[in-house]
Amino acid sequence: MPGGRLTQQERQQIALGLGDGLAYAEIARRLDRPTSTVTREVMRNGGPTAYRPDLAHRATEGRARRRRPGGDSQPAARGDGRDAAAVRDYEEAFATVFMQGGLPRMTARVLAALYATDAGSLSAGELGERLQVSAGSISKAVAFLESQSLIRRERDDRRRERYIVDDELWYQSMIASAKANEQMVEIARQGVAVLGAGTPAAARLENVARFMDFVGEEIVRAAEQAREILLSKPAGVEGEGSEDPPAPEGVEGHG
Repeated sequence: MPGGRLTQQERQQIALGLGDGLAYAEIARRLDRPTSTVTREVMRNGGPTAYRPDLAHRATEGRARRRRPGGDSQPAARGDGRDAAAVRDYEEAFATVFMQGGLPRMTARVLAALYATDAGSLSAGELGERLQVSAGSISKAVAFLESQSLIRRERDDRRRERYIVDDELWYQSMIASAKANEQMVEIARQGVAVLGAGTPAAARLENVARFMDFVGEEIVRAAEQAREILLSKPAGVEGEGSEDPPAPEGVEGHG
């Protein structure tokens, strides 16, 4: 399997594959590349509907120039001993996964950046500097993330607004998802009444309501059972309280 960066010809083949409606896995198979490589390439360059191979190639060359020693915009040295380029690549890959889940690109980048910090917290200025984007882009992204219960905001001792991810937010996000399911159940059952019980359309909507009702209940039950996992610290993580709490009933430990 070939390694290294994608060539311009490979990017042209990716664009052709997208135009033909091929899945990422099939495009990757034809290129003899990992599916993750193709997925990341497309998602970081506009997504399947806006991918342009020439623009993608120039963007990659620009990133490569910035990473070379002596380049105009090298990654800032990190004080934590981590490889700055490796961390940046990881954040891009993490953001790609969020994008596959439906988040817009900038929103995904903000969330990935927050999760990749030890503090789980950054100010708008720090996010802008880290991602090299405008304050307006950050503002829109964090507003959406907050509306989805994926981040929270608070002010530090200098009265600066900071955006925070913590383990509890995953639980809150799951509960918010369950509440969204409740709305779908309600509107589907309204349709049953409007369209008339016993009709094919009403039967279809009733099945949707029953399905979403069941899924919502299971989400809440699973989130409640697994909540304590979010509050534990894996072995080897520095900080107080690193001892794992007992696994909740019905949930097996991991690792």
